[in-house]
Amino acid sequence: MSLFATLSRSVAFAVMLVITSPAALAQLAPTDEQRQAAVEIADSLRYGHYADITFDEQWSQEAFQRYLDILDGQRSYLLSRDIEPFRHLETSMVEVLFDGNLDDAFELYNRLSDRHVARLEWLLARLDAGLSFEFDSDERLEVDREDAPWANRESELDELWRKRLKNDALTLALTDQDDEQIEANLRQRYEGQLTRLRQTEAEDVFGLLMASVASTIDPHTGYLSPRQGESFDIQMSLSLEGIGALLQADGEYVKVSSLVPGGPADRAGVLEPADRIIAVGQKEGEMVNVVGMRLDNVVDLIRGPKGSVVRLDVVPAQAVDMTRSQIIEITRDTVSLEDQAAKSEIVEVNRDGKPHRIGIINIPTFYVDFDAWQAGEEEYRSTTRDVAREVEKLKQEGVEGIVLDLRNNGGGALQEANSLIGLFIDRGPTVQVRDAQGRIQLYGDTEAGTLYDGPLTVLVNRLSASASEIFAGAIQDYGRGIVVGTPTFGKGTVQTLNDLSHGQIKLTRAKFYRISGDSTQNRGVVPDITFPSLIDPERIGESSLDNALAWDTVQNVQYRRYGSPEDVLATLLSQHEVRAEENPNFRYLEHQSTLSRQLREQHTSVSLNREQRQRELEAREAEQLSLENQRRRALGLPELEEWMDARGDGAESGSPDEDDNNDDMPVDRAHALEAAEILLDYAHLKAIQRMAKR
Repeated sequence: MSLFATLSRSVAFAVMLVITSPAALAQLAPTDEQRQAAVEIADSLRYGHYADITFDEQWSQEAFQRYLDILDGQRSYLLSRDIEPFRHLETSMVEVLFDGNLDDAFELYNRLSDRHVARLEWLLARLDAGLSFEFDSDERLEVDREDAPWANRESELDELWRKRLKNDALTLALTDQDDEQIEANLRQRYEGQLTRLRQTEAEDVFGLLMASVASTIDPHTGYLSPRQGESFDIQMSLSLEGIGALLQADGEYVKVSSLVPGGPADRAGVLEPADRIIAVGQKEGEMVNVVGMRLDNVVDLIRGPKGSVVRLDVVPAQAVDMTRSQIIEITRDTVSLEDQAAKSEIVEVNRDGKPHRIGIINIPTFYVDFDAWQAGEEEYRSTTRDVAREVEKLKQEGVEGIVLDLRNNGGGALQEANSLIGLFIDRGPTVQVRDAQGRIQLYGDTEAGTLYDGPLTVLVNRLSASASEIFAGAIQDYGRGIVVGTPTFGKGTVQTLNDLSHGQIKLTRAKFYRISGDSTQNRGVVPDITFPSLIDPERIGESSLDNALAWDTVQNVQYRRYGSPEDVLATLLSQHEVRAEENPNFRYLEHQSTLSRQLREQHTSVSLNREQRQRELEAREAEQLSLENQRRRALGLPELEEWMDARGDGAESGSPDEDDNNDDMPVDRAHALEAAEILLDYAHLKAIQRMAKR
């Protein structure tokens, strides 16, 4: 792979950071192929990774700790005495990796496997003995135990799991399942986990061990087993038939990290980033509980032939309790270039009773039809060609400015980001790429002339990544336009995929820098004017990932600026704030974002008393519903009776309304229309500046 590595490629097959563990029936041991692969991975990390890694005792301690976190992150299976015989690994993980001495690491996994299987059998035995469905105690269950100490006695874990079992049953009871359904669903969940554990192979253990090694360095470096490498190739060839959602592990759950632009899930509008999937089913038959299931197994369940239907039981990102799930249906399909093609529209902005026409071009990804291009076809499809066509169309319509909408654009072909910038500047540098040796290569637009030199605004959000950040950063650095929205993802690294004698390694090899010298890594691009958003940067984005490489700078390059938007930024911000204060959708986003963060911070434990749990849940949702209905009242819309109903009416969708004068619009649509308002302000202020200079 080359510089065209993107956000979607980095997270599509995130290495299995899942709490499930291998079978206890067979004691698994490393193979000679895996020992050799470990040595090759060590050499790749030492000599090929972008970061300057010191493989010392401190690194060993961190790698060992991450291995424990991967095996038992919630401190729910292993006892302190289980870990003590393996404490020497704290200082010898270097030898494990560089010498291929994997035996003790595998043995620790086997110890965890025995504990995990025993615990599942303990849970099934409790089901056999009959559950008590009297949820009337004052007990509470701690939600997150990643910082908890290791238990010293089995009885401590018995008490923890007694509460967990009770919580699992209560969670199902709160979804109106009867006692028989609850017991059947729990039995299916635990038996399914037990079956999968007993099917675990040595390759799974090796994958988890290498995940602990790679994730100490950066979140985009990782080992791919032969099976994962095959899946990765399918993904990159765009022949994968599924729902078009990129998934990653999140504790015991599988979380949506992003949606493929133009994919089935994106078109359906029923799935959002940070949603958690708790069960998967086909068009007919029972749903399969996937809590605790490995990421690649969940992906296999979701995949299927084009035209078939998959059902997902989803807990919305904004939900504060796992009981608030809903079943959605998505028809599987492939994603074509046409689905991801740039498209334009014209919106009218009224000022002083007069309409002003602003063009908006939505750019879902940076794409190019490589096959047609390599074949020498003159009319091959690409982002730059399609955007140029839309720009010409908008110019003929006499628009007063153009908004380039890069929200949810996870990147793509770097060459397209460079050439697209060239439509708006008269050639020049666009991005710097620094390798591990400190060598910097400069990329840019080499064609003279511009297609459009009028007022320009770039709209971004947290899911704008990689090539999108390069484009937005260059427009900002050149002073070519205004960047508005939310801080971007912060994916400023380049990965390559290298073959090993057994499997492959995805390795971070270089870093992107703007022409100003600032990295896009970790911080992303900070907009000139920031909008509120429901996407939590602590859950989505580079800075939310463990051991993400840091932001830094290199020497800037010589380039000429095309304008000084900063001269009028204070005025633009003031005018925007007045509109935002009066805009129900902006007020909703601001208040809902604050409320969601507060609710998550408060949600450290759950009550095991049914009435108390119900009261707490209703109180939280009442606050969320109140905010939603305030928005709807201000827009003259009918109020909702249930907060979850907002998911079904497009309130969180970014799809455009057919009538821009109708206030019945998704909240994210308000971002696009406000970007148009800001652009019109900017165009008028620029005109005043030109008049003053005459």
